[in-house]
Amino acid sequence: MLRCCTVCCGVQDSASARQKSFLLTSWCYPETAIQMDRAPKRLEPWKIAVIVVSVIVGLALIIGLVAFLLCHDQDQYYDASFLITNAQYDPQYERQTTEEFRHLSQEIETMISAVFKGSFLSKRYIRSHVVSLSPDPGGVLASVVLVFKFASTDSKATSWGHVNRVLRERLKTSSTVLSIDLSTLRLTELNKEKGNNLLNNCCGIRRQASSFAGVERIVGGQRARDGEWPWQASIQLDGIHRCGASVISNTWLVTAAHCFRGRRNPRRWTASFGILLRPPKQKKFVRRIIIHENYSDFVFDHDYDVAVVELASAIEFTSDVHSVCLPEASHVFPNNASCFVTGWGALENDGYSVNHLRQAEVKIISTAICNRRQVYGGAITPGMLCAGYLEGQVDACQGDSGGPLVHANSRGIWYLVGIVSWGDECGKRNKPGVYTRVTYYRNWINSKTGI
Repeated sequence: MLRCCTVCCGVQDSASARQKSFLLTSWCYPETAIQMDRAPKRLEPWKIAVIVVSVIVGLALIIGLVAFLLCHDQDQYYDASFLITNAQYDPQYERQTTEEFRHLSQEIETMISAVFKGSFLSKRYIRSHVVSLSPDPGGVLASVVLVFKFASTDSKATSWGHVNRVLRERLKTSSTVLSIDLSTLRLTELNKEKGNNLLNNCCGIRRQASSFAGVERIVGGQRARDGEWPWQASIQLDGIHRCGASVISNTWLVTAAHCFRGRRNPRRWTASFGILLRPPKQKKFVRRIIIHENYSDFVFDHDYDVAVVELASAIEFTSDVHSVCLPEASHVFPNNASCFVTGWGALENDGYSVNHLRQAEVKIISTAICNRRQVYGGAITPGMLCAGYLEGQVDACQGDSGGPLVHANSRGIWYLVGIVSWGDECGKRNKPGVYTRVTYYRNWINSKTGI
């Protein structure tokens, strides 16, 4: 057909051929004839409207994205150091977990919070955290990390200037319990990585944004969010979740001894971190498992249910994965204190573990109450602690063993109170959870880990 069309089109020099050109073209290229026979169509109004709206929306999205990138608030970190002249250095300040360190640090953080919340930077100020208290001939030298949110368009020099000026002026005029030598005040800008590292290497800190919806159970309860319980670990036998554990340093975990009953070969164990079992934030091999010498696999009296696990390589501390604070051996957690227990345990008795970390709020129950005949009938020893509710419903369950029971002090720093150990089923009336009391085994933990 194409060859025939070429021949036909070749006779167009003759007058008759010119008269028939439309017919020939129609035969050779029918689509051309159709187009010639049609008048051009105008777009319908609704189509024009759709195009215009699409263009406007596209431009708005582009402008919004550019504005977000230019004006989005970003965390900025500073290190403030200054000399406190009316405080005498105490050797207990060497350890951040002591009551002495907590008391002075809380006074410093309260003072700094008042300084900025009473200024034009109140909406920019996020938090302050004392990272060290050092000896000085004139008193105590404090180093404090300050966190602010400034727009990315703000000059760093201007932001630093605002923070420095407010800190100096308001410390000079405000009446505080602490006496600060302003000539020693130094404010240094930190990049985000260094600021985060300083905070993440302090035990017991977690992300600020957090809320609790009252009493929730792990059994079918509330899911945890990223960074909410950064010390939570999963220890896994041949790749399968077996127990929870708590991060106490970048190479050591603490957990329950019964998790390793009959399975103590470290080569079969791994540890993972983050709120999901799969995929985890980080995963590590286990180098060593140390179980309390007095724990027995064959005597089921639940005493000495504590073990520490050394990792083959160090955890990379981030805002999502870092350590909880260990209390001093002398620390007393009061009865009825609010605590949280976390884990990937079953949603019901004899159920299966879940993939997403859950949390439950529980209260410490006195040993006297827990040893009542209708509760545990004298089975609670000094190395154990009860937490939960006598009415039941809220509890840890199978798969939560070894995991943390934690409590926040007045600075908002979280301490390890207990290790999930045992109980009569899950959430039964008069059968609260029983935990290994960490303060009772604090010296043992230190003897094995140096922490």
